[in-house]
Amino acid sequence: MSDPINYNAFTRAQWRAFSDDATLPLTQESLRQVKAFNDRISLQDVQDIYIPLVHLLRLEFDHYQQLQQDKARFLQRPAHRVPFIIGIAGSVAVGKSTTARLLEVLLNHYFQGQRIQLITTDGFLYSNEELKKRNLMARKGFPESYDMAGLIRFLNSVKAGQSLIKAPVYSHKIYDIVPGQAEYIVHPDVLIVEGINTLQLPTNEQIYVSDFTDFSLYVDADPGLIEDWFLERFDLLLNTAFQDPTNYYYPYAIGGHDQAIAKAKQVWHDIDLKNLEEYILPTRNRADMIIHKTFHHRVDRLLLRKY
Repeated sequence: MSDPINYNAFTRAQWRAFSDDATLPLTQESLRQVKAFNDRISLQDVQDIYIPLVHLLRLEFDHYQQLQQDKARFLQRPAHRVPFIIGIAGSVAVGKSTTARLLEVLLNHYFQGQRIQLITTDGFLYSNEELKKRNLMARKGFPESYDMAGLIRFLNSVKAGQSLIKAPVYSHKIYDIVPGQAEYIVHPDVLIVEGINTLQLPTNEQIYVSDFTDFSLYVDADPGLIEDWFLERFDLLLNTAFQDPTNYYYPYAIGGHDQAIAKAKQVWHDIDLKNLEEYILPTRNRADMIIHKTFHHRVDRLLLRKY
């Protein structure tokens, strides 16, 4: 990846030097519980990459809170809590969910007294029933498969300080929205929003998801590596989660292994890679920070927007 001119680029060693905390708030076991299936992350990664990032987020958060107070004084209005929203974007299988969950744990440790919550945009996918009505099942994950108006209403409610906000729940087990189930966002100080579309500009909306985010991350890697990680995860799931008869992918788990992997390759090339190249990757340079990964999910470079 050539470095965009509006970013400062740092090697892993350079970034690590911005923080020198001796003790980590995580153990190897707690880290194992945080990381996504087949993602690879170590305590050294936490020390080198994520502790400096959390300290940067602390600066951003403190500046944001001060700005809200200053604006309230200028407008001669009572100050009220406006949540700070962190957006995390990137391809399928690149490790977004691990980054999001790890940040949630670390922010809870370092932002003591602040309420931290996490939500994924998967919950705003249209249900499979609705996708079938719209003839969009083959485009699931593409921008038009999301209820973007609903997601924007949700984020607007968060920013408006609404105390209790309901969001739909998506299950990767049934590959669908869970009927009658919801998760609740309860007046957070920091909300982490993770999803492939957090930086996208849908053509049918005048307000974008990124309009609500105060700091955004893009988890990046070469598409060839992401394909390897996608297929590796699929192969591992064939022998674990997909063995459950209620799982959407159960027919692949009980069928021929070669046919299942061939199907996974087809899904990657026809859906996920196409979505990455056409809709996700073009948003990369809209992020405040790009976290670049190389082999084995190792972060080797970080790019921070200059202005």
